[in-house]
Amino acid sequence: MNKKYLKRMTDFAMICLIFVFIFSIANLNVKQTVETNTGTISDKKIEWGIKRGDNHVQPDLGSENKRIIDQYEGISMGNSEKPYVYLTFDCGYEAGYTEKILEVLKQNDVKATFFITGHYLNSASDLVKRMIDDGHIIGNHTADHICMPESSNEEIKEDVMELHTALYDKFGYEMKYIRPPKGEYSERTVAYTNTLGYTTVMWSFAYDDWDENKQGREEYGKQKILDNVHNGEVILLHSTSKDNSNILDYCIKEIKNMGYEFKSIEEFER
Repeated sequence: MNKKYLKRMTDFAMICLIFVFIFSIANLNVKQTVETNTGTISDKKIEWGIKRGDNHVQPDLGSENKRIIDQYEGISMGNSEKPYVYLTFDCGYEAGYTEKILEVLKQNDVKATFFITGHYLNSASDLVKRMIDDGHIIGNHTADHICMPESSNEEIKEDVMELHTALYDKFGYEMKYIRPPKGEYSERTVAYTNTLGYTTVMWSFAYDDWDENKQGREEYGKQKILDNVHNGEVILLHSTSKDNSNILDYCIKEIKNMGYEFKSIEEFER
């Protein structure tokens, strides 16, 4: 074989390899964005987090968090001038404390939002019915507690609408609020769930009440909750916490005594 021809072929092969490499890198970057009818939006995974304020000042939600939630008309923290608070619960499974929580809410005339999973609906449908009958809001926490930014639009639609349809078929209730499991989201997932008729609801206060191994700290829970009350607060509690079921009545009464008013998410004011 001619040496010049062989060298030419080798050079051509190297050029092809370089092109494939560059294309692969570019393709990785493309995966971080998604084309929509409103333009190109990011698919970067974000974990919701806040920086707490002192003396009942609203916390810092982070500029990117706030931008995305505000742009897609989500809910995370309300009007800074009005002493309204919004109580929400995440319900992944039933641990035996929700009935007491519902009774406390009824006695104190407080309406909450309960974000449920498919497992919760299937295993505790009687409690879900009572939530509805008592005038609370049921929110979608996805059927299988999926990581939304790691799921395709098709997978999100299947999971979200599976729970949506199951609840509607069982009780004739149509959900319209969604909370991403573990607070994991991206701009794409917020934009996409909007197209499914859902408003994303995050929070401006939470604490480590979800940990089964950290119960029996009622004074700690009271202090965390009461020290961080602020105007427009969206409170996230877990119904799986025994401590929450025991301190909820006290905390609600104290929050009211501090001059705050509990509002439903339906009454949310920006």
